[in-house]
Amino acid sequence: FELFELEAESALAAGLPVVAYDYVARCSHTFNLLDTRGAVALSERVKFFARIRALTRRCAEAFVQEREALG
Repeated sequence: FELFELEAESALAAGLPVVAYDYVARCSHTFNLLDTRGAVALSERVKFFARIRALTRRCAEAFVQEREALG
């Protein structure tokens, strides 16, 4: 999860919101796998959701800024 999260951060820093969103989707999928296996405590779920939500919001904002810059 952390690896995909770092890749999303790197892609956002490079100005690649679509690539970053792909990594956010991978974060979400990895969380689902961990959760299904019981590797995520109930109290940790909220923290994972917040991290994924924050990255998703940043991707969306970067995408909108990119589209506005194009015209």
